[in-house]
Amino acid sequence: MKGRTIILDHLGDVEAAALMVDGQLDDLLLDSNAPRPGTIYRAIADRPVKGQGGMFLKTPDGAAFLRQVKGLAPGQEILVQVSGFAEPGKAIPVTQKLLFKSRFAIVTPEAPGLNISRSIRDEEERDRLLEIAHEIAGESAYGVILRSACAGADAEEIAEDIGAMLSLAETVMQDDGTGMETLSEGDGPHLLAWRDWAAPAEVVTEAGGFELHGVLDMLDQVEGAGVPLGGGASMYVEPTRALVAVDVNTGSDASLAAGIKANMACARALPRALRLRGLGGQITLDLAPMPKKDRKTFEAALRQALRGDEVETTLVGWTPLGHYELQRKRVRAPLKWPGA
Repeated sequence: MKGRTIILDHLGDVEAAALMVDGQLDDLLLDSNAPRPGTIYRAIADRPVKGQGGMFLKTPDGAAFLRQVKGLAPGQEILVQVSGFAEPGKAIPVTQKLLFKSRFAIVTPEAPGLNISRSIRDEEERDRLLEIAHEIAGESAYGVILRSACAGADAEEIAEDIGAMLSLAETVMQDDGTGMETLSEGDGPHLLAWRDWAAPAEVVTEAGGFELHGVLDMLDQVEGAGVPLGGGASMYVEPTRALVAVDVNTGSDASLAAGIKANMACARALPRALRLRGLGGQITLDLAPMPKKDRKTFEAALRQALRGDEVETTLVGWTPLGHYELQRKRVRAPLKWPGA
């Protein structure tokens, strides 16, 4: 099956969304019992963590942790936004940098000005979008970023989206309540699919869509650690409590180029493998043996593969043992928690 298909369904009682590209499962969004990223709290500062520059906060959903705190005293109220998923038993990660994100626009209260996605290069289209933004947000003290989905989109839809995000931002930022409170809920999988999977696609909303389109069968494969890389090579993606370990094997290929071929295939397949499993945090790659002169080639391939991935990932570099490390934001609910 060629083309893109977005399927909105449930896994049991859990809301989920799947993106199929040319008949293959390319992305998966799952809900969870944890607070959703994007949720905004009026929180209360609890206790600082000496030596780390952070502070624990009290929220309606339990303890949260805020990094890089300055001038915040215990008992003080503060607006924060959930920035990712916490492992079971750990505090909710939050940030003071609030963003109000929708399909066409991102409102940035602390960064005024109007900006357009760099991926929109056509000057006439950029001028059209600036006119729309100026009409709706020209007098606002908040910043607005027009996302790549705006290209070719209906002007009324874009204007309505900007207006809705500005209204939400004003309501939250001008909040004058007291005590712990959830001011805005983060988006669930179905809304995230509409928001972030903006490229043209067939959308399936009928119940049972996962079974009808083969998503359940593909999920059975994803739940395993093994990922075939072609030519007999494979990699195993295994989350532990400390990190995500990725082991690359050449299989039956005994040629001199077997290592670099397997590692290049790993670079291309890794972003999808991590997306589908919802994995983040520290990731360590135990690559197949290859000459040191090929390391830059591997890094370039991995960097290129990650450019199309929505989850922020930092390429950390090589360890003394020859492993390669990455740091990836935990903004997805994992398919399965380590040890579960």
